[in-house]
Amino acid sequence: MIRTAEQPLPKSTSVSSHDETYWKALQDRDRSFDGRFYYSVTTTGVYCRPSCPARLAKRENVAFHVSCAEAEAAGFRPCKRCRPNETSLHDRYAAKVAEACRCIEDAEDAPKLEELARAAGLSAFHFHRVFKAVTGVTPKAYAIAHRGKRLRERLTHTVSVTDAMYEAGFNSSGRFYANSTDVLGMTPSEFRNGGTNAEMKFAVGVCSLGPILVAASDKGITSIMLGDDPEALVRDLEDRFPQARLVGGDAAFEDVVAKVVGLVEAPEMGFDLPLDVRGTVFQHRVWQALREIPAGTTVTYTEIAERIGMPKAVRAVAGACAANKIAVAIPCHRVVRNDGSLSGYRWGVARKRALIERERKS
Repeated sequence: MIRTAEQPLPKSTSVSSHDETYWKALQDRDRSFDGRFYYSVTTTGVYCRPSCPARLAKRENVAFHVSCAEAEAAGFRPCKRCRPNETSLHDRYAAKVAEACRCIEDAEDAPKLEELARAAGLSAFHFHRVFKAVTGVTPKAYAIAHRGKRLRERLTHTVSVTDAMYEAGFNSSGRFYANSTDVLGMTPSEFRNGGTNAEMKFAVGVCSLGPILVAASDKGITSIMLGDDPEALVRDLEDRFPQARLVGGDAAFEDVVAKVVGLVEAPEMGFDLPLDVRGTVFQHRVWQALREIPAGTTVTYTEIAERIGMPKAVRAVAGACAANKIAVAIPCHRVVRNDGSLSGYRWGVARKRALIERERKS
């Protein structure tokens, strides 16, 4: 298409009902909208992806398009900076990281950082930064987490702990046994036997939100559950740890329960008891982000996804919040929908609202 200087560039024919949403995404350079729309600037004749770092044009000079083909049919050419008609740099990096993850998962021994970087065509320093930006963890942490997952699988299907250890990639029995409790939450033999010998203390108390159950292993608190029926809370705990030996809390454990109740009633006091948090690497990242939300404030699922470096994982973030079994201490009640409304809460939306209001007043 040949355009003369007298011929102005036409506006997009895209549905205008999305324009304000797209404009907001453009102002925020929201990478999660890349591929969902493109924008063009009539004064330059160029079209870009939403995350393009180019200077923001005036609103009246911007039009939106659903595809590169539509933008080019309207007479615009692709930006040389963000190259919207090519695979984005972020996506290219994501592909390199995905390949590195597969390499880590398939290797007998965890590959060295230099090997992974060389395969990706990047320097070790740059690859380390890119890997963490995409996954939220370092290559070493990813390898450790995968080795732990492989160990749990091997222990489930292997009679010998030693065989499982070596099959999972542990080359040193001393190092393995030194870290096995951190990896499994119990000794290897206990894990292989379904946690039969693992002891879990628990007690049911009462707070202003109703019955509250607190359970803990030797490592720390494993559960804080709220509800209406104390017996139902105990049954829930039994279902979660079917092979563990549940023991009623003693006088010392009553102090632990009192501290948990104190957190519910006066969140500004803080909480310094250790937690025994069991979940996937992704869940751990989400739960850590939740613990960094100040009391009295709320954030959206989208904001949490952005904070952990995975802006497109909003649904997965919501799933991690739903999987949280440690109420209040891991404050998933501080996460709300994008419009500020309260979404589902494992222990009831009414309790979620009460917790948020209490924190805001404290």
